[in-house]
Amino acid sequence: MSGPMDGAAPDEVYFVGVDVGTAGVRAALVTRDGRLESTCEEPISIWEPLVDHYVQSSDEIWEKCCELTQGVDKSQVRGIGFDATCSLVVLDRDFQPVPVNKNGQRQHNVVMWMDHRAQQQATRITSTGHRALGRMGGVMSPEMQAPKLLWLKENLRESCWAEAGHFLDLPDFLSFKATGSLTRSLCTLVCKWSYCPSGGWDRSFWTDIGLEDLLEDNYSKIGNQTSAPGLPVGGGLSLQAAADLGLNPGTAVGASLIDAHAGGLGVIGADVKGLDLPCEDRPLTTRMALICGTSSCHMAISAGPLFVPGVWGPYLSAMVPDLWLNEGGQSATGRLMDHMVKGHAAFAQFPHTGEHVYSYLNAHLGSMTEARASPVDLLGSSLHVWPDFHGNRSPLADPNLRGMVIGLSLSQTVDDLALLYLATLQALALGTRHILETMTKAGHDITTLFLCGGLSKNPLFVQIHANTTGLPLVLPHQTEAVLVGAAILGARASQEYTTIQVQLQSVGKKFLTC
Repeated sequence: MSGPMDGAAPDEVYFVGVDVGTAGVRAALVTRDGRLESTCEEPISIWEPLVDHYVQSSDEIWEKCCELTQGVDKSQVRGIGFDATCSLVVLDRDFQPVPVNKNGQRQHNVVMWMDHRAQQQATRITSTGHRALGRMGGVMSPEMQAPKLLWLKENLRESCWAEAGHFLDLPDFLSFKATGSLTRSLCTLVCKWSYCPSGGWDRSFWTDIGLEDLLEDNYSKIGNQTSAPGLPVGGGLSLQAAADLGLNPGTAVGASLIDAHAGGLGVIGADVKGLDLPCEDRPLTTRMALICGTSSCHMAISAGPLFVPGVWGPYLSAMVPDLWLNEGGQSATGRLMDHMVKGHAAFAQFPHTGEHVYSYLNAHLGSMTEARASPVDLLGSSLHVWPDFHGNRSPLADPNLRGMVIGLSLSQTVDDLALLYLATLQALALGTRHILETMTKAGHDITTLFLCGGLSKNPLFVQIHANTTGLPLVLPHQTEAVLVGAAILGARASQEYTTIQVQLQSVGKKFLTC
């Protein structure tokens, strides 16, 4: 597959954004004003050796990143930024992969963000009542790194824990591969590792949960050098990384972001003047960024710290400099939609028209509304879904919850499949509303939702969210906001801008309201 650099204008200056999502790697060439010149993507492997165990290979991920950054005039690229899922990478003292499952292949060294093997460890950490939990909504999630580390120590003491020399969040691994520097982003450490920017690592937290060995050698295994997102890492691209990526040595590399945070950065500062939105001429704190793909993240910022039960944060400067971040979320969104639709008996009989399954179902529901003279919201009034098939991230913060469907009959027609799909969308939108209500009760004043990610391209998903929340929704014309957010990191590191530019020039011309 050709790289994302094809078609670059000869006199333009570019920044490269690389986004590692759950199932694929994407890269983009982005101009100074946030315009995507070209994009490209490659799939990455996911292995499920046991129930709730999801693993990947950091070697494969880096190789795919390098495949996508070929083919541009190197002198045109001023900087590069990386974002990735908040997965846990394990390397030995020589920076080689360490397997994260018993009898697993050595290359399978990444515990994915959605891996819930550490539920028992998370529950035990919550039971300590440690003060650090106050920055995580009061409950430790198995999607955080501390319980995953504790699971590795307790279950793979010899094959993994004893061999490990470095534990990194996947975004920081990419920065390391690019520069050779072990500097960690404050985004990853603060949001997923319990790090406090003003106080550093909390010795008592790691000691209380049984991971006191991570204190050794000044926390060398989990990082003792930090950087705000977008600040330059090391001396830029190393000689080896430059050769791998097809770019110049020394090209600026910005400290990384978690993928959802990159999406938030790409949309939350959009210029919406003239659109008559309630957030116009008001602070960014009246906006929420909803990054919706395999899972969903609900990112809200505030001038001061707000503690929201069951919602992660508050985190200072984790997404937007000098503002506090609260992060709600749903552990399975697009993944739940796929599970419900592709597991239905009618899916096997699906018309093979070449049309995307959700486009087909959206059109089918449109036909049903006409035939029944009913608004789409009321078509599924007798069918209800509880969407927590992979637990509830926010605001109930219960990974042990499970999903359910109420109102099923013996019928399994395409109409039934369409209604189940609709009920799933409605359940997910009600989950967003629950998160919004909880954040509002804690002090947030959110008036407008800004969407990005794969599901923001599904018009029915967007419409149902607008109808359910009663808020206006803003969609970017530049649909790859996550990639733009990653490129912003490279632009900041190159000194092209003196601060993070929370602006996407072509956002805000399309919106839906209830």
